[in-house]
This record gives sequence, C-alpha cells and structure tokens, in this order.
Amino acid sequence: MYNWFECRARYEKTLDNGMQKKVTEPYLVDALSHTEAEARFIKEIKPYISGEFEVVGIKPAKINEMFFNGNGDRWFKAKVNFITLDEKSGTEKKTPVTIYAQASDIGEALSVVKKGMAGTLADYTIASLSETAIMDVFPYEAESKAEEDE
Repeated sequence: MYNWFECRARYEKTLDNGMQKKVTEPYLVDALSHTEAEARFIKEIKPYISGEFEVVGIKPAKINEMFFNGNGDRWFKAKVNFITLDEKSGTEKKTPVTIYAQASDIGEALSVVKKGMAGTLADYTIASLSETAIMDVFPYEAESKAEEDE
C-alpha cells in the first residue's frame, strides 16, 4: 500500500533560452512519514538539480491508485466514482476515488485509466480527468530494487 506525499522543491532552473528562473515544482514520494518523505525526496532529486534547492512543502496526497505507464512523460489525475446500490433506500451511492495515470496526452491517460480499471467488478464512472503539474513520481519499490542491485 502506497502512502503518497506531495513534495515541492524551489530552485533556479535554466530555461531553453539560457535564462535562469526561480521555479517551484511538485513531485510525489512514497514514504511512511513527513520526515522519511523529505529524506527520500532530497535523495531522489539531488542528481537532477544543479546548484542549490530548497524543500518548500510536504503534504500528504490522497491518492487511491497509481497507474504507471513507461511511455508517459506526464501525470494525469482522474476522479472515479464507484457506484453502489443502497439496499435500504434503493438509491445509487457514488464513492469517489482519486487515481493518477502516467501518459503522454489526455487520450492516452483515459485509456490507461480504463485499462487499469478493466478487472474491476464494481460499476464506475470517470467523473473527471485532468493534467497535473507533478514533475515525477518516486515509488518505494524503485528505491528498494536499486539498493538490492548495488
């Protein structure tokens, strides 16, 4: 089970035109606590950022499921409603969940979500799908496998 934290880093980024600009970018880190999230986040982004950077925010992210896709370079957030029938009142009840999907564009993101939900027995609807500002995602398994390989 993943426990996601959204971590934000502020640093000087070199733009395509050679100019320097101070940016704040969000990332997702799988960790057990704020302290572990900060430590893992610093370890993961240090190789990618030249110069100094500052961790300016860490907050828990309520994400129910992540669908990884090696072809994707962006992250999309889907709100999916599971539909159940309340037997006492006979009405439909919608339970919302948040799913992140890795994809190249919104069309691919929709197919990644549908593919990920293919084995689901419950009825569901995709209420919304939008691109996020998330730059990268660091799941815990990736770190564990890298340490085993060393």
